[in-house]
Amino acid sequence: MKPLQQAAPDLMQRSTSATQQLSRRRFLARAGGIGLTGLLGASAWEAMAVTPVELPFVNGRRELVTSFPQKAAMLLQRTRPPLLETPFEVFDQSVFTPNDRFYVRWHLANIPSSVDPATFRLNIRGHVRQPLSLTLDELSREFEPFEIAAVNQCSGNSRAFFSPRVAGGQWANGAMGNALWRGVRLKDVLDRAGVNAGAVQVRFSGLDAGILPQTPNFLKSLAVDHARDGEVMIAYAMNGEPLPLLNGFPLRLVVPGWYATYWVKMLDNIEVLDKPDDNFWTTKAYLIPDTPFANVVPGQKGVKMIPINRMLPRSFFTNLQDGAVLKVGQTTAVRGIAFGGDSGVAKVLFSSDGGGRWQEARLGPDQGKYGFRRWEVSLRLPSPGPQKLMIKAVNTAGSAQPDHPNWNGAGFMRNVIESVTVRAA
Repeated sequence: MKPLQQAAPDLMQRSTSATQQLSRRRFLARAGGIGLTGLLGASAWEAMAVTPVELPFVNGRRELVTSFPQKAAMLLQRTRPPLLETPFEVFDQSVFTPNDRFYVRWHLANIPSSVDPATFRLNIRGHVRQPLSLTLDELSREFEPFEIAAVNQCSGNSRAFFSPRVAGGQWANGAMGNALWRGVRLKDVLDRAGVNAGAVQVRFSGLDAGILPQTPNFLKSLAVDHARDGEVMIAYAMNGEPLPLLNGFPLRLVVPGWYATYWVKMLDNIEVLDKPDDNFWTTKAYLIPDTPFANVVPGQKGVKMIPINRMLPRSFFTNLQDGAVLKVGQTTAVRGIAFGGDSGVAKVLFSSDGGGRWQEARLGPDQGKYGFRRWEVSLRLPSPGPQKLMIKAVNTAGSAQPDHPNWNGAGFMRNVIESVTVRAA
């Protein structure tokens, strides 16, 4: 099955140095017809090209698949609803994750196989003065465009490394991606509708649905002040292209600095609430211990639980893996990526002796406080033998990656200092 390419690069084209907005009408015309036809059918799987990959944890065998629409080679976690992980070598290529390698995570299995941009409507209702029903044309024409670079990271990214193991999608480190998002500020849309006094939260839902009627609709909420902070946005493009269908075409919510559970895909409904949201996905799912790093001891009882929210800082090696062999006395450029979570990267610290001494890494260009930041150091190992390299990020709020991994029953918010062991020879 060929990847669908109907979402042509006609909204804007992005080079490595700049972005240029192109024709709104051409975007709307040529973004039509995006679909997942055949994605879930048996014939698609019979024709699927797969390559086995071993990830570094128990039961870590995955298939590298190439048959999902608008996606190149991705690690298959689950077929329905689709969970696709970005192979980690992709993150060494650019601070912006290509759309066709951007991870995919859905909660409900019934995803529309096509969305017609001509008939699609975004509805704003609830505790507002004037309910709205906006077309894609109206969104792109009547509201000021807004862009922001931001990391989208699954709450359970790196869950497979938790010990003791926990239930849920067994992601390695690739359930994340960084994109330049383009759309309109949520604040501007809410202002058009007119938020009434007494509003408490804003709730969002999309076009996906459960297989069974009793499956709770996927709904997520933000405090009204957060929703109107001028950074939360309704995106119709990422990295200069219309959103891929699997990443939420035609619209998705972007909540910079917060975990991806809030970034509702195929967004078609916004409801302003005058009381706290009590739906399943707010009060029962995606809860974390109200402790530093959401950390508890396995079996610990009586811990206050709160909805997951802000991301934590993280950093990774991208051009070295465990077991890499480096030449004694030769200088090697070691590089990776970092992000600050809910704020910018202040510094990235590197250790070549297992944490005994730390030095600041060189940071690449700042694309925005919520995005990936490239880091690099020059490493020269003077004598043969194994060497443990470590990396940690510190954000502008003063939060740093911890020395020891956290644990909670949901497998959320891992952000321990990353390390690789190399051998000098």
